[in-house]
Amino acid sequence: MKTKNIILALALSAASLVSTPSTAQQKFFQAVGSPHMPKVEVAWNRYYTYEGLVDVMEKIAKAHPELAKIETIGQSYEGRDIMTLTITDFSTGKDTDKPAMWIDGNIHSNEVQGAEFALYSAWYLTEMHADTEFIQDLLRDKTFYITPTINPDARNDFFLQPNNANTPRSGMMVLDNDGDGEAGEDEMDDLNGDGHITMMIRKSPTGRYIKDPLDPRRLMPVGPDQVGDYEMVGQEGTDLDGDGRINDDDVGYYDPNRDWGWNWQPDYVQRGALRYPFTLPENRAVMEFVMKHPNIAGAQSYHNYGGMILRGPGAEEDVETYNREDIRIYDAIAKKGEEMMPGYRYLTVYKDLYSVFGGELDWFYGNRGIFTYSNELMVSYLYFHQNAGRGNQDEQLKVDQLLTFGDAFVDWESYDHPQFGEVEIGGFKKTFGRAHPGFLMEQDAHRNSAFTIYHAYHTPKLSVMDVNEEDLGGGLKAITATIFNERMMPTHSSQDLKYNIERPDYVSIEGAKVVAGFVVEDEDFKRYQEQKLRPERIAVANIPGMSAVKVRWIVSSGSNYSITVDSAKGGKASWSK
Repeated sequence: MKTKNIILALALSAASLVSTPSTAQQKFFQAVGSPHMPKVEVAWNRYYTYEGLVDVMEKIAKAHPELAKIETIGQSYEGRDIMTLTITDFSTGKDTDKPAMWIDGNIHSNEVQGAEFALYSAWYLTEMHADTEFIQDLLRDKTFYITPTINPDARNDFFLQPNNANTPRSGMMVLDNDGDGEAGEDEMDDLNGDGHITMMIRKSPTGRYIKDPLDPRRLMPVGPDQVGDYEMVGQEGTDLDGDGRINDDDVGYYDPNRDWGWNWQPDYVQRGALRYPFTLPENRAVMEFVMKHPNIAGAQSYHNYGGMILRGPGAEEDVETYNREDIRIYDAIAKKGEEMMPGYRYLTVYKDLYSVFGGELDWFYGNRGIFTYSNELMVSYLYFHQNAGRGNQDEQLKVDQLLTFGDAFVDWESYDHPQFGEVEIGGFKKTFGRAHPGFLMEQDAHRNSAFTIYHAYHTPKLSVMDVNEEDLGGGLKAITATIFNERMMPTHSSQDLKYNIERPDYVSIEGAKVVAGFVVEDEDFKRYQEQKLRPERIAVANIPGMSAVKVRWIVSSGSNYSITVDSAKGGKASWSK
C-alpha cells in the first residue's frame, strides 16, 4: 500500500508539471514587439544618473556576453569614465569587421533623455535577439557602438544640483562670474530647497500680471490699460554682486556641440566655442574612438527639444559639402523616420533652425563621411496629438492637470527674500517641458530606436554573386564576379570619395594564378580598367547602394578558388567554388 501511495504521488506530481503553466507564464503574457522575460529588468519611465546608466550597461554586458561588451573610451573633465557598449553577435565575427552604427546622447547636460533612448537601443537589441529573426540577422551583420552620455559630469549636476529646464547646457568647467572667489559654488540658489530652480514673483502696485482665479498656478498678463497684482522678479535665486543678474556663477557659456573639428569657428564668430577644436576631453574621446573604428557607417546623436530629425549642414557656408547623391539617401531614411515617429519632422539645421559651426553632426559627416542624424527629442504633439509648441503655458498646465496630476508644477509659496522682500516661488520643475514625462518615455524611446535600427539596417551589406568563367584558350580563363550591395548606403559616401577619407574596397581571389586583374566598367562594350599592381587584389573605389560592381581576372591556373570582399564600412563577404 505504501508503494502504491508513493507511485500515485509521483504520478500526480508529474501530471501537475505537465498541466500547470510555469510561475512566469502565469504572471506574464507577451506583448508584440517587446521583450517577454528580459534578463535585465529596466524601468523606462524614469531617468538615471550617470551611475544608474553605468549600472544598467554593466548588467546588459553581464547578461548577454555573446552580444554585448562594455568599455571606457576616455574620461570626462571630472574623471568619470565615458562608457560605451558594443552590441553585435560576436559569434559571427569581430565587431570591427562589420558595418557599424554609432549612437550617443546627452552632449548637452540638460538634454537628458537621449541617454535613456540610446541605452534603450542596447537593451532592446540584446533582449529581443533570442526571439526575433530580424534582430538575429541584424546583429549577425552589423555592430552598434552606444555611448548613452558623453557629458556625464553635467548630467549628474542637472539631476543632483538645483537647476531649471535650461541649465546647465554646458559641461562642468565652472567659472566665477560674480567675483566672490567661489567658482560655481552659488551658481543656482535653490531658496526653497526643492531641487528645482523655478520663478519668483511679488506683489506690486504696478504689476503686469494677475493669477487666474480659476487656476492660481497660471499667471495672466493684464491689458495695456490695466494694472495687475504681481510683477515678475525672475528665476529663483539671489543677485550676489548687485549687477541685476540673479544666479551669476555658472559654467560660463560654452557649448560642447560647438567644439568639433569641422568648420570650427572661434567664440567671437560661433558663440559657445572654446579655445580650439576638441578642447573638451569628452568630445576628444569620442573623436578618437571614431577615428579608430573606420567601420562606423551611420551615426545618431540625441538632443532635445522639438521633435526633429536633423541633418547637416550646420551652416550655409558648408552647403557644397553635402552632395546630391548623399542627400537622396539622407532623405529616404529620414522620410521613413517621419512615419515611424508621429509628430517628428525632417529638417536641415542651417536652413530650418540656425547656423552651427563646429557641430558634431557635421564632423561625423564632413570629416569621416558618416551618414549622421541628430534627433531633437520630445514634442508637444505627444501630449494630445496636436502641436502647441514648447513653452505654451496653457498646454503645459493642461498636461499637468490631466496627465501628471500636479506633479510637474511647484505651487506658488511665500518666501522672505533677503534682497527682494516677500516673494512667491513657484513654476514648472526642471524635468518638465524639454524632458519627457515618464509615461511618454518608453514609446518615444522605442520609436527613435526603431529609426536608428532602420538606419543601421541600410548600412552596406555585400555579397559575391554571379561568378562566371570563360575559356580564353592557351590555358587561360577569365573569371568575372559581381559584388552586390543589398542596402541603400554606399560603401563610400560622396564626401568620403571627395576627400579619400577611407581606403578602397578590396576584392581578392585566392587559389588561382592571376595574370591580370580588372574593374569592369562596361561589360557589354567590354571596357575594363586594368589594375597592374597586385592584380589578385582589386581596389574598388565604391560599391553604391542597391547596386553592384564587377571585377574580372585572367588566370592561368586554379580550379578551386575563393573570392573575398573587404570593405571598411561595408564589412566582409566571401564566395568559394
